[in-house]
Amino acid sequence: MNPQQQSLLLDSAAQFPLPQGVKFSYGTSGFRADASILESTVYRVGILAALRSIKTQAVIGLMITASHNHVSDNGVKIADPGGEMMSQEWEPFADSLANASDSKQLLQLIVEFVEKENIQFGGRGAEVFLGRDTRPSGESLLEAAKQGISSIVGAVSVDMGVVTTPQLHWMVRATNKGAKAFEQDYFDQLISSFRCLVDLIPQGDRGNNQEKLIVDASNGVGGVKLEVIKKSIHGLNFEVRNAGKEGVLNDGVGADFVQKEKVTPHGFGPADVGIRCASLDGDADRLVYFTALPNSNSKIELVDGDKILSLFALFIKEQLSILEEANKVNNSYQAHLGVVQTAYANGASTDYLKQTGLEVVLTPTGVKYLHEKAADFDIGIYFEANGHGTILFSSNFLTWLDGRVNELGSTGKGSEQLKASLRLLAVSKLINQAVGDALSGLFLVEAILQHMGWSIHKWNELYNDLPSRQLKVKVVDRTAVVTANAETEVVSPPGIQEAINVLTAKYPRGRCFIRPSGTEDVVRVYAEASTQEAADDLASSVAKLTDQFLGSH
Repeated sequence: MNPQQQSLLLDSAAQFPLPQGVKFSYGTSGFRADASILESTVYRVGILAALRSIKTQAVIGLMITASHNHVSDNGVKIADPGGEMMSQEWEPFADSLANASDSKQLLQLIVEFVEKENIQFGGRGAEVFLGRDTRPSGESLLEAAKQGISSIVGAVSVDMGVVTTPQLHWMVRATNKGAKAFEQDYFDQLISSFRCLVDLIPQGDRGNNQEKLIVDASNGVGGVKLEVIKKSIHGLNFEVRNAGKEGVLNDGVGADFVQKEKVTPHGFGPADVGIRCASLDGDADRLVYFTALPNSNSKIELVDGDKILSLFALFIKEQLSILEEANKVNNSYQAHLGVVQTAYANGASTDYLKQTGLEVVLTPTGVKYLHEKAADFDIGIYFEANGHGTILFSSNFLTWLDGRVNELGSTGKGSEQLKASLRLLAVSKLINQAVGDALSGLFLVEAILQHMGWSIHKWNELYNDLPSRQLKVKVVDRTAVVTANAETEVVSPPGIQEAINVLTAKYPRGRCFIRPSGTEDVVRVYAEASTQEAADDLASSVAKLTDQFLGSH
């Protein structure tokens, strides 16, 4: 790193001093905090993004959002070249940068890291796509990000404007694949793929396309984008509520609120009872469905991420079985389909998926683990109960599928195999393979429900969730708890797992695990059982046990 570059960094960094008394940590959602203390962090992430772009010789994304947090919060995170989350190997450097006490220490950290990573300046300059959600603090933080990027000689930023988080990830991925990646290209791909799936619905099965869908857009960016899509999409009758014109972002609205509180969001009332409703979160990367129950003071029947995963898995399995029936004759490609969940997935969903013959794999909690594991399959589907998830298709499988479509297009026109191949191809284009995307997920759910001829009630009857309870136990040192087997078993401290097993065995369909929080000194307890009272009881007993073993404050 030459003296001119070092001098530029020092001068630039001096304008963004670190606020006193705060410590930042880069997690699954990047950095998050009250927007008023984030300027220096976003500036430094701008530097990080530029260095990442030089290192990977690719376009990198920087998204300014705090997703489902309060409107006063904000955050920043990096999208890697494939649209995935930033490599975990760079997270410690991100933490060091964000917490550097002054510009001299910041420069020293950068110089050392550049040398360690062998980042070569002077070749292709850095290019960073910038996106932000609808928060008022987004504009000033965007300026800080631009300053950080331009403090690296030859680095350029491209402002993609107000976009959903998944849109920015999609744009980065598409650009690095050499495809057109403006917002309109995203809309066009989503609309044409949905249209293709609807056109391939077997005649006579168009069961619910005239039933209205109501979407709660969390007063966030998703509502803005849905209003644009609505002008061009056919075959779906939907209304957008909480589109951000009057209400407050994430305040009593949105997927996170609906999933946790299990009540209707603001703006829904008795007239909506029984209607199919969906809810997005503030930056449109989570999706859940629900119906309002009659005479219940805003209580709902929730259809969460586990049920969305089940719907997707059933549909894809059905298409693959049509193809495999034909493949038995010529013994060609056998696609490996897998479902990835965490221990927080409801036990009833895991049992249901296994009973339908699907391969289910558990990973530790966190989207990065789910995404990584899903990539091991030809088609890997992952979802968390909170509504964040997607489907990944391997390049080998897509190449084979393309070939199959071409082959069947000339020999098997109108055949079921051709239709199944085209459906799978349309799913791979409709779903956002970079990251969980509430908009693409919404349109895929709607296309599959039309294909199946299912109402939301029929979908919700796939299985009944087991009652569950989650609790937190304050501890002196959360690192004392060490887990294995995707966080379902405790290996340290010794003896606690055996004690948990004894308690769990007392309850019909009992299941319980504990895991340390990633961000605070608490241990999280999750329990399931055949009744709510039993689940509450089991969680409470294991919380007390955890307190005995680990000692609380």
